[in-house]
Amino acid sequence: MSASDRAELQRIAQPVDINRKRMEALEQQISRLEQIRIEQVQTIETLAAIPPEGAKGAMIPLGSGVQIIADIPSNPGVVIDIGSRVQAENTLSEVFETISKRGEELSRLIENLTEEFNNLEQETLVLANIFNEQIAELQGTEPELFGNVAEETPTSPETVSIPTESKTKRRKRKRGTEFTLDD
Repeated sequence: MSASDRAELQRIAQPVDINRKRMEALEQQISRLEQIRIEQVQTIETLAAIPPEGAKGAMIPLGSGVQIIADIPSNPGVVIDIGSRVQAENTLSEVFETISKRGEELSRLIENLTEEFNNLEQETLVLANIFNEQIAELQGTEPELFGNVAEETPTSPETVSIPTESKTKRRKRKRGTEFTLDD
């Protein structure tokens, strides 16, 4: 194998390695976002379980297996993080609406990241196949091709990660609906 052949193979292998690292990062980010989305759904279900007339002796979880017994009045005020760890009291219906909007935004973000992951995966498969074809050509053997580049890839959240250099359009969020680390 000549020096120019090695250089060409390295030129192809480098973007494959970079893409794989980006795909791993995307996968981790999507996983974290899915966990946030699950927490939002659980919060909506919990708030929906509060009867309109309130509840006496409700057990409210504090964490670490600890719960406090409290009375919940009818039409209770609910405190929600409105961004940057600033919290405000809202009505139950306002909190439902806010969490639902955040969930929709989160779902769109997950879809965009999943699409970016899939595009990176296709690009990586193409480059990997070119790399293998050139190796096989140099060795005089049949190339080992990865996947069918034309077929659709799964978009499950478990197989998706988040881009570090994403240049997707982001629209400015309204105050009070920004995602924070607490969401």
